[in-house]
Amino acid sequence: MTDVLIVGGGHNGLVCACYLARAGQKVTVLERRDIVGGAAVTEEFHPGFRNSVASYTVSLLNPKVIEDLNLHRHGLRVKLRPQANFFPLSDTESLSFHSSFADTSAEIARFSGKDAAALPAFYAMLESVADILRTELLRTPPNVGGGLVDLLRAGSFSLRARHLTMAQRRDALDLFTKSATDILDAWFENDHLKAALAFDSIVGNYAAPSTPGSAYVLLHHVFGEVNGVKGAWGHALGGMGAITQAMLKEAQRLGVTVRTGAEVSEVRVDNGRATGVRLANGDTLRARKVVANVGPKLLFGSMVDPQHLDDEFLRRVRGFKVASGTFRMNVALSELPDFTCRPGTHLQKHHQAGIVIGPDLAYLEQAYLDAKQFGWSKKPIVEILIPSTVDDSLAPPGQHVASLFCQQFAPTLADGRSWDDCREAAADTIVDAVSEYAPNFRDAIIARQIHSPLDLERKFGLVGGDIFHGALGLDQLWSNRPFMGYCNYRTPVAGLYLCGSGTHPGGGVTGVPGHNAAREILKDK
Repeated sequence: MTDVLIVGGGHNGLVCACYLARAGQKVTVLERRDIVGGAAVTEEFHPGFRNSVASYTVSLLNPKVIEDLNLHRHGLRVKLRPQANFFPLSDTESLSFHSSFADTSAEIARFSGKDAAALPAFYAMLESVADILRTELLRTPPNVGGGLVDLLRAGSFSLRARHLTMAQRRDALDLFTKSATDILDAWFENDHLKAALAFDSIVGNYAAPSTPGSAYVLLHHVFGEVNGVKGAWGHALGGMGAITQAMLKEAQRLGVTVRTGAEVSEVRVDNGRATGVRLANGDTLRARKVVANVGPKLLFGSMVDPQHLDDEFLRRVRGFKVASGTFRMNVALSELPDFTCRPGTHLQKHHQAGIVIGPDLAYLEQAYLDAKQFGWSKKPIVEILIPSTVDDSLAPPGQHVASLFCQQFAPTLADGRSWDDCREAAADTIVDAVSEYAPNFRDAIIARQIHSPLDLERKFGLVGGDIFHGALGLDQLWSNRPFMGYCNYRTPVAGLYLCGSGTHPGGGVTGVPGHNAAREILKDK
């Protein structure tokens, strides 16, 4: 018998395993696929072309996790984007966000001097509220209905909140409850700028910028850092799999047993306590504790027999929202996209940026409305990253790989349709959307790897294709994530824990849920 079995070898499972092993626990990680890393993996999808398969960019990975797990020592290197973002707007116009704030301000002044003048205060406001989040990331939220420890946690948070100015409190309330559109309308006048800033509010969020609560998703994407630069985004050299392979090396150094091809079909529960798991091949493994690095919907909907859960909890599980509206595609390219607003297939700074197809707020809104009505956007929102422009190990000389992160695509199609029948047509729509701004893009595609919401669910266990293991709404955050009364990484089943993105602080490649869960697990005998 081992001390701890961890179900799922994604990044949070590996992080949790490392901290537990470092504390002297005997840990085994069970991964269904033949490679660990979950959604943060690098694969060759066409001969000579490798890319991050699902997760595709770095910012939220916590510095403490990087240091504690010796990730740099194990080979992890992250390179900042030379240019932050690039938004093609028409055949002749574009909007760029540069690495230099002065350059970004000058760029925005071309569209609105008033908005350029307002931008520093807006960024300061975001950073001020993001700092509040950063202080809470590595803390377990106070559990509603808990004991003295939870009262102390709540009191400690209240003491920290006392230092906020009234303006900061108002800003925090706005960002947690309002829509991105509401926030941005109060700050800016130019629609292109508002759309550029609103993009983060719908990343992994099956909603429109005008949907209440979307402002928090915007905030969620700015509390990270890369190489000490707050709010920056970068490329993991070798793809996102470089992160989880570095984690694997640390886990193995600490004596963690990692088994691939080990699909867990059931968490075994005896007398109200988790005692191990049953694998798909029929084998039973026993442990003193079981930790699930899968989403709450998958764990309690498929892996725990309902007889061990009460009806009220099962109703909460059924109502747990999973829908990120995400469609992921990787493409092998014979040449770089030639944007009509910035001509040329030679390497330019905008090719090294996050390239976003979403020129105005109406475009972002309509993409969501289309998905609700037709199943996917007729003109989808697409973020394109071309990591081979900063990492030549990913593609043959003179050729490239691109990651396409696309919104909005319904998790489940209406009228009995399956994504298996529609995935190619949806992918064609994405190619059309990019080709409208870069006409050579379609013919430059050598091969493509497609992941519909259903593909993401099958391949990575992301129910509904939800990249966050659960929507980031106020009802599913902090003390409410995943459910009120169970925000402390524990579950209604004794000895069964959660350590994935369905717990505080939520989704993204952060490692924080794994870090926090390990701390709580070690407190329990």
